[in-house]
Amino acid sequence: MQTVQRKWIRLNTPVPGPKAQALLEARQHNVPRGVSNTVPTFAKKGSGALLTDVDDNTFIDFAGAIGTLNAGHCPPNVVEALKAQLENYIHPGFNVMMYEPYIRLAEKLNQITPGTHEKKTFFLNSGAEAVENAVKIARKYTKRKAIISFERGFHGRTLLTMSLTSKVKPYKFEFGPFAPDTYKMRYPYYYRAPQGWTEEQVDQYVLQQLEDFFLAEVPAEEVAAVIMEPVQGEGGFIVPSKAFVQGVKAICEKHGILFIADEVQTGFGRTGKMFAMEHYGVTPDLMTMSKSIAAGLPISAVTGRAEIMDAAAPGEIGGTYGGSPLGCVAALEVIRMMEEERLPDRANVIGEKILSHFRKLQETYPCIGDVRGLGAMCAIEIVKDPETKEPDKALTSRIVQECYQRGVIVLSAGLYGNVIRTLCPLVITDDQLEEALDVMNEAFAAALA
Repeated sequence: MQTVQRKWIRLNTPVPGPKAQALLEARQHNVPRGVSNTVPTFAKKGSGALLTDVDDNTFIDFAGAIGTLNAGHCPPNVVEALKAQLENYIHPGFNVMMYEPYIRLAEKLNQITPGTHEKKTFFLNSGAEAVENAVKIARKYTKRKAIISFERGFHGRTLLTMSLTSKVKPYKFEFGPFAPDTYKMRYPYYYRAPQGWTEEQVDQYVLQQLEDFFLAEVPAEEVAAVIMEPVQGEGGFIVPSKAFVQGVKAICEKHGILFIADEVQTGFGRTGKMFAMEHYGVTPDLMTMSKSIAAGLPISAVTGRAEIMDAAAPGEIGGTYGGSPLGCVAALEVIRMMEEERLPDRANVIGEKILSHFRKLQETYPCIGDVRGLGAMCAIEIVKDPETKEPDKALTSRIVQECYQRGVIVLSAGLYGNVIRTLCPLVITDDQLEEALDVMNEAFAAALA
């Protein structure tokens, strides 16, 4: 293969290269096949929006570790904060001896999350853990058991969060039985609504189904919480209307049901505001966060109304590694970076460029059935026919492969596996963004040749 050298992308070998192939063989013998991978190579170094593999191929990263790297790979201020923390202590265990970074991060999240009410925050390790604990707290506070999530929603792979998640393969198939008292409702999908339906009609229909659920299935008096992604991530970057989100919140308030916003993927600037719920003018009772909170360090948070958070007695929530000092200091630096560099505003600029580019691409390729997004959380839906809207998962997979073979890492998503989503670091430069989008043009042409 001849070396491909662009301004930012450099490809010395096919993907995977020889060093990656050797590691792939070792991976096959030592790691279960159930752990999936998008790109068949191995990272060597990351910086900003660039990722270099073991064969010294450099990619522009439009995946960001599935939305974990809004602040980019290895932000220098985060790296320095981690080095300083490592010199002092690594993990005394907050449940044994407390430490200041935990308190400072809780203070900060209580300050910046939606709502002016008194809040409290505690920390865990992953988004799934945050969701599990938000549900525990909701049940403890309300003394109710039932939890409602939404069709196409993704909340994790543990027993409870898998039960709340709405996609059979690969997340749930043959892993049952699932956690009881979990139920799923419709979530508006305007692109796939019945022909002729307006956005308002879709919202009204779905909201009425939620009210009818209390009559037909489970009384509202037994529902502890409704959990919602303000933009569905794994479900295909489905963006609901402001009226729908406010309608769900109004139904919750009417029946004394808690509203949990799952901001694991949408949080920390991705949608053009620090938290996606700010777009809807809705203040959740509880919020779950993880992914981009700490530039790749494993930490998650649950923030909520103080009286709700205090429902759990000492020892009923927490965990050995919850809120590690490394995660806390990294998160504090990420939030400072988000605020000082105005990365949520940058997300809007990035999103406008991506969506504009995708819409132009749609004019050339009828297989692009829909272009949608909020801030820098953008997606295109691939179909076999724009009239029937039949999903084209195979073509989507080819486009993803053609992208990484040309030096751009993208991810697929959606219930039908036919959505290409962009989760580039918000520190990406205009040059890098334009180069990646040009490569996507080439990938479409090659996949459809």
